Amino acid sequence: MQLILHLTTPSYDTWKTAFDADAENRAAAGLTMMQIWRGADDAGEVTVLFSVSDRKRAQDWLDKEAGFGRTATAHFLKTA
Repeated sequence: MQLILHLTTPSYDTWKTAFDADAENRAAAGLTMMQIWRGADDAGEVTVLFSVSDRKRAQDWLDKEAGFGRTATAHFLKTA
């Protein structure tokens, strides 16, 4: 299963520093970061692709992340 997380941040550098510092929590939640993209026209638009080994733990991690704010959307996906 994969998770695609899309968010908008006022400062990519600040967000990325916090995101990198959260690596241990993501691993404990069963998430492996596979790719990060930034918007071609807006560097504050960020999309992250994760591999998910435990959906419940991943959802719990999402629910706790205040840094994503109201501008974040998350979608769990299965390979078709």
